[in-house]
Amino acid sequence: MRRHLLLPLILCFVTISTFAQEKTNQDPKPIAWKDIPSWKSMSPNSVELSPDGKWLAYILSPVEGDGELLLQKAGDPESKKRYPIGSSSNPSISFSDDGRWIAFKESPKDKEKKANEKSKGKPLGEKLILIDLLMDKKTVIEKVSSFSFNGKSSTHLAINLGKEGANGDAKGSDLLMVHLASGKRQNIGNVLEFGFNKPGSHLAYTIDAENKSGNGLYLLNISTGNTQVLESDTATYRSLSWTEKGDAFALLKLVKDKKYKQDHGKVIGVKNLANPQITVYDPKKDSLDFPKEYTISPNRKPLWTEDLTRLMYGVHRLELAKKEEEKKSEAKDTLALSEDKKIALIKGDTTIKSVADLQKAIAKMDSTKSKPMVSKDDPTKPDMTIWHWQDSRLQSRQQVLENQDKNYSLWALYDLASAKNLILQDSSLKDLNILPKHNFALGEDLQAYELDINLDGQNYRDFYVVDLKTGERKAIFEKFYLPNYASYPRSSPDGTQLLFGKDGHFYSYDLKTGMQSNLTENIAVTFVDTEDDHNVVKPLVSPLGWSADSKYVLLRDGWDIWQVPLSPKEKAINLTQNGRREKIRYQSRFVLDPEEKGIDLSKAQYLRMYGERTKKSGIVRLEAGKSKLLAGTKSLIWEDANINRLSKAKSADVYLFSKETFTLPTEFYVTDAALSNPKITTENAPEASKFKWSSGVRLIDYVTDKGDSLQGALYLPAGYEEGKKYPTLIYYYEKLSQNLHSYSNPGFSGTGWNPNVYTSNGYAVFVPDIVYELDDPGMSAVWCVLPAVKEAIKTGIIDETNIGIHGHSWGGYQTSFLITQTDMFKAAAAGAPLTNMVSMYDLIYWNSGGGNMSIFEASQGRFKGAPWENWDSYLRNSPVYHVKNVNTPLLMLHNDKDGAVDFTQGIEYYNALRRLKKPVILIQYKGENHGLAKLENRKDYSVRMMEFFDFHLKGAVLPNWMEKGIERLKLESHLEDRAF
Repeated sequence: MRRHLLLPLILCFVTISTFAQEKTNQDPKPIAWKDIPSWKSMSPNSVELSPDGKWLAYILSPVEGDGELLLQKAGDPESKKRYPIGSSSNPSISFSDDGRWIAFKESPKDKEKKANEKSKGKPLGEKLILIDLLMDKKTVIEKVSSFSFNGKSSTHLAINLGKEGANGDAKGSDLLMVHLASGKRQNIGNVLEFGFNKPGSHLAYTIDAENKSGNGLYLLNISTGNTQVLESDTATYRSLSWTEKGDAFALLKLVKDKKYKQDHGKVIGVKNLANPQITVYDPKKDSLDFPKEYTISPNRKPLWTEDLTRLMYGVHRLELAKKEEEKKSEAKDTLALSEDKKIALIKGDTTIKSVADLQKAIAKMDSTKSKPMVSKDDPTKPDMTIWHWQDSRLQSRQQVLENQDKNYSLWALYDLASAKNLILQDSSLKDLNILPKHNFALGEDLQAYELDINLDGQNYRDFYVVDLKTGERKAIFEKFYLPNYASYPRSSPDGTQLLFGKDGHFYSYDLKTGMQSNLTENIAVTFVDTEDDHNVVKPLVSPLGWSADSKYVLLRDGWDIWQVPLSPKEKAINLTQNGRREKIRYQSRFVLDPEEKGIDLSKAQYLRMYGERTKKSGIVRLEAGKSKLLAGTKSLIWEDANINRLSKAKSADVYLFSKETFTLPTEFYVTDAALSNPKITTENAPEASKFKWSSGVRLIDYVTDKGDSLQGALYLPAGYEEGKKYPTLIYYYEKLSQNLHSYSNPGFSGTGWNPNVYTSNGYAVFVPDIVYELDDPGMSAVWCVLPAVKEAIKTGIIDETNIGIHGHSWGGYQTSFLITQTDMFKAAAAGAPLTNMVSMYDLIYWNSGGGNMSIFEASQGRFKGAPWENWDSYLRNSPVYHVKNVNTPLLMLHNDKDGAVDFTQGIEYYNALRRLKKPVILIQYKGENHGLAKLENRKDYSVRMMEFFDFHLKGAVLPNWMEKGIERLKLESHLEDRAF
């Protein structure tokens, strides 16, 4: 009896144990770095609504591996379908204008790509997936390059197929035209470029075939199927450009000219599509208006003016070509001589007196096989650079811009009625912006100020207006000061007015009359950005822009938005009203129509708002009157979250916005114009529930040592328990508390830092704000960070005995400086830090080629003047000069090809600490720039930085690479052991 009773008990125990084990296996765990390669997440930029608002598509892809496209009915996640897209995280996705079709690319799988790279095979092609959303039918087309639906018509899909194999010198490839309703296909060979007009009624394309046979310009009428040959020649046809309306297009015709390095360019304009009217402007036939030393440039797309009376294009100087025959003769060697000629030369050589002489002559002749003869008139040139003190741009900057300078072209136009060419620029006016409606252009010239701009960072320009009908140029602003981009002149939608900033005010300038008016002098608030702490004078807050009727501008005062009229008869209106009073910033306007021309005040406008002290965010709507907006906002969403990315379906009142918090991944919600009853429609981070997440966030208010009231974001560790203290990492980069509710997707960043991975692993993370005093960028960090940390410690969350700090670039500088001023921190990690402000001042920002001095004096450095004018400030704020005070173990990341903060900055600090036998480790990844680009490097450093903090702040086992370093001969095996 007992045995029979025992068996059920045993079975019951086994069942309970198995259930307990399954439950344990399903319990959330900390995110490990080895979990991240397979971590799937949504790319917010891939989320797209169909024009009719019925469908939504987005991409879900892992850090490593193959992604998928998710397609569903908008607002109905249960209708979701999944399609593989291979290893691409951001493939081309396009809905047809009628919303019936979607097309996207599928890349080869990750394993296929890696195997192909290993075998050095030919590039693998991509597939095109075409889905009929009405009939739920999928079509696959192999080896696709690019594709396009035919605009509003939505009847055809053009697919440029990949170029397979050699086809002589042909540059074109097959173009497949798919009739969407019937599925019928037409193949057009050797297409170089193609483009539908906006209505989708016509396709223009160019042919580039072998030996240029059949090269030309073709126009296909989509409805009739009729193709017209508009131009054909042994030339290259390229740079197709349709007008916005789709009623005309322009392109270039390039013909080889052996006399010059550049092709001879011609401009072709086509209008009146029903009976095409073709204009060809050939500068060779224009001896009166076109200078002989120029030709039409291939580096600028031509375009029609809006009234279709003029063609605009680029021109550049010609450069004589060296004859190939001359090059060949210079490189000719005696190997080219026939054996008979060699024998004849030896027979005629009277210096040969013996067999030994003969052998030497033959050997000498053989030794010239690989040695080209050098002409005495063409000696070998040195490879060098001359750096001159009067260079307006450093030689390094000139090298970075070399290709841009080579491809530089001047704007010119051809007037069809007068048959005249006008060149609108010259070397004294290198920048020209064509304004709307194509009546005027705005030119700018900085040549008189360029050297000083590159030295002290204070920006000046001379501005000109150019009449696009006469070519007349008129100076409008001389030595115009640009403290920031907000002051830059910007055109009204009708192209007749400019809005610009000067001396803390906004002005309008009438391009026809030359009259200017101060628009803000009678408004009771300032539009100066009073929180900008850089060394510039009266920087303004960037405006929202012009109204569509060109009668108003919408300006921001840092809090509210103002509708400001150009007419002096009207008064400016504060549209939002409560911003300054309630500390709400109305930051930006959501552009719901990407084709808009100015802000349509007859329609409601949606704005993003942000609570400066609460960190809430949301969306408000400004209601429209007859011709202008009405004062007063209607709050639609206002939450303790990051609300952003409002968009609208092109042809329907279906809206989409995103929401996220630090612990909740970014998701998109489908809603209506009132943003009421939003429905979550995406599925980001599907495996998030398997892992531990931060228990939430706290907002810390503190006062700096200089009396500024600032805030910091304190992110709680996963599983936080009240009253328990936790190891904490401090991270900073100027002001970051506005990101309190921003989600950080687990991944391998270029700096090794990921706050959600750290909080998942039991760390608290604190991110304080820093504001700056001029001449004290380093001390400003001390005055801000230390009071912030002390205030955060009062919460009882932070273990004051186990605090680490980390920052990268400018944050790396703050880290390297802070540890010279305090022993509060138990460990520090600094990525790419500036460490010697004196030596760094005179170094080069290699990524741009410019000098650092302008950055130090007018940008992030925040110094007044150069070191020799301000020694105390530069020395006081340079970590390397206080290195003897460092007692904090330091991990540094600095790469040998860092183009922002020179590698020598890291070496200086490392060697100084090493000389003092301070605990410092420098990690260098060969060939990497300012951050880590290669995935294997990002993986490696992310793990090492956490190991560094785990040892110092958690008492984890000391890794061998930290204990004694790794010898060079053992490094390879060390890296192999750690790779994943």
